[in-house]
Amino acid sequence: MTKLDGKTVLITGAGRGIGRAIAGRLAGEGANLVIADIDEASATRAADELVAGGGSAHGVAVDVTDRASFAAAIAAAVERFGRLDVLFNNAGISKTVRFLDTSEEDFDRIMAVNAKGVLIGTQEGAEQFKRQGGGGKIVNTASIAGKSGFPLFAAYSASKFAVVGLTQAAANALGADGITVNAFCPGVVTTELWEQLDDEFIAIGETERKGEALEGFGAGILLGRLSTPDDITGLALFLASSDSDYLTGQSINVDGGMVFH
Repeated sequence: MTKLDGKTVLITGAGRGIGRAIAGRLAGEGANLVIADIDEASATRAADELVAGGGSAHGVAVDVTDRASFAAAIAAAVERFGRLDVLFNNAGISKTVRFLDTSEEDFDRIMAVNAKGVLIGTQEGAEQFKRQGGGGKIVNTASIAGKSGFPLFAAYSASKFAVVGLTQAAANALGADGITVNAFCPGVVTTELWEQLDDEFIAIGETERKGEALEGFGAGILLGRLSTPDDITGLALFLASSDSDYLTGQSINVDGGMVFH
């Protein structure tokens, strides 16, 4: 028997990157995956790939900043698979910009997706868990930028500190209902998002060539290499499975040795 046989797992921002890698790992452990993404085409494509590989998956569109959209995604998961067992609040955005140049518009946009989206998702997920009974698991994607502020990612850092705080607050609020709430904190992960950030480093004059920013961050990683999405999936599986039933309110670093708190 695999670790997630028959469990329904909804992952936001799972059309690509870390969310897509987690979906693949969990599908291999028997989960019914609901791939939710602002880009419905990428969600559908990812779900079709999982099904073609022998998994159980369904793609849906979601705007995590819109409560009705999030509620509809959860309703689609329940309609398709009968219940919801695990919710990953994974959708996130970032932008490379110097601290003094950070605009209110950028701050509001990043906070809306990364922080308000986690608030809405946790609330809507918890309401579904309480309706159906039996508890549930919520797993949030934070970041080492939620443990240590980075000057070129001020709004992103603020949003991820908020994710850590929301994780703790929700764990306190929902423990009596049998709902655990935890987070994982990746470091520098080689995804499409980092390709965007790398271009932005060049655009603002912080670096001169592609890959230079990643090399700079990578030089400080104790395990000697940058992370890939697959490095995250083992911890994600642990947090989604019954192995973590006695863990709640925690934000766990998975960064190869960059931040120690």
